[in-house]
Amino acid sequence: MAAVPPQAEMSRFAVLGATSWGVTLAWLLHANHNDVVLLTRTSAEADSVREEHGLARLPELHLPRDVHVQPVPAPPGLDGAIIAVPAQALRASVAASGLARDIPVLSAAKGIDHTGGLRMSQVLGELGWPPGLVAAISGPNLAHEIARGLPAAAVVASASKETAEVWQRALAGPAFRIYTSFDLTGVELAGAYKNVIAIAAGAAWGLDFGANTVSTIMTRGLAEMARLGVAFGCDPLTFQGLAGVGDLATTCFSPLSRNRRFGELLAGGRTVDEARTEIGEAIEGIATSGVALELAREAGVELPICAEVAAVVAGEKTVAEAMLSLLARPLRPEAGSAS
Repeated sequence: MAAVPPQAEMSRFAVLGATSWGVTLAWLLHANHNDVVLLTRTSAEADSVREEHGLARLPELHLPRDVHVQPVPAPPGLDGAIIAVPAQALRASVAASGLARDIPVLSAAKGIDHTGGLRMSQVLGELGWPPGLVAAISGPNLAHEIARGLPAAAVVASASKETAEVWQRALAGPAFRIYTSFDLTGVELAGAYKNVIAIAAGAAWGLDFGANTVSTIMTRGLAEMARLGVAFGCDPLTFQGLAGVGDLATTCFSPLSRNRRFGELLAGGRTVDEARTEIGEAIEGIATSGVALELAREAGVELPICAEVAAVVAGEKTVAEAMLSLLARPLRPEAGSAS
């Protein structure tokens, strides 16, 4: 397992991706480390971030002037890097980043690679990082709220205690509490799968079904999430934590959630493409629904809500038809059953 440099010697960090979450993470890093670089795709994007001191779509956050903003490739001499690009763009973005493969790397992308069914840590492994240097962060972390300084928490998971603690210390602040975990698979699956359930919850909001319906979708969605995770050897307790029920509750109930909003727009009659265009940012649950369903089939696990979301996204069913399918499922005991 690759060695992690002593914490005292780590002071220079990069964030790859000028997404809302990427800019927020750069801001959090800067509170603990003065030498932070935000890496963008293009020079034009870097110029825009500098001029705005952040992002127009994230007005709550004012990026400090001494956060360096520049296009890829990354400068040499970094002590660690955060990857905050959409999951489906992670492979290409990292390949073009110029990041060294001997530094700790933290995935902030919540999704599963649609081309190979790989979690983001597995993609990073294929791109050259040793397992001991890879970590992932997840939790109920809406960028708009964290940028306002509102209290929040997250969990960082890694196979290496030292790597997890690097990011715990680098990101923790007075209003942002970081926990650590060894269940990297569970934290990543939870972070990806909650987006699928949030689409279903959003559809329920869009149909004006109310909190009872949304709470039911969230609870049965949590059961699906845990069922899939256990099939892949995850700790069931992970799904009761920040990456599981914590993030799931936020994405199902907050109007700031892009995946929830996507479900609302579909229920209101928008097509998938129209809803995507209106939101204008990555909606990770779209790709994850189909990929998660394939993983479940391979593991012999039933995911009824995910199956209905995948059918709607593929244009095989309307939102109303998907909801009726779920309601028409056979009656059964709650414990240990599929939704």
